[in-house]
Amino acid sequence: MSILVMGLGNLLMADDGLGSRVITELEKHYSASEQVELLDGGTLGLDLLPRLEGIDKLLIIDALQMGAEPGAVFRLEGEEVPRAFANKLSVHQMGLQDLLAVAELQGHLPSELVVIGAQSAEIEMVMELSPQVKASFDQVISAVLAELESWGQPLRAA
Repeated sequence: MSILVMGLGNLLMADDGLGSRVITELEKHYSASEQVELLDGGTLGLDLLPRLEGIDKLLIIDALQMGAEPGAVFRLEGEEVPRAFANKLSVHQMGLQDLLAVAELQGHLPSELVVIGAQSAEIEMVMELSPQVKASFDQVISAVLAELESWGQPLRAA
């Protein structure tokens, strides 16, 4: 089994950097088995397509636009994760939706797809998370750890 944990985001744009920051934190404090890859996907969009080949499970971490209270944490799976032309959820809408749609067309969409993220409060040129998203940061980390545990591939404290 091959699992990709991919954080998305732009560190220069406040809450948009959530996914990248989570990956950095995981790499700093945990180690993964050979079956799990931690990847900071940044804002690469379709350039990430080759990374999905041969992946059984994909866990995406991202700032979300769900119309909820800033900092609220969400877990979406399977068909809940929008493909091309679906309602905007992520601040990386087009890149992420295009990536998943093309992966599906090419037969490389992982059998399990989960998105964990937090409702953003600020998407502007600031290099720190908003207070609301910063307050939910540990909850996002815990949700990622719990997901990997449920998949039988827990991260080990470094």
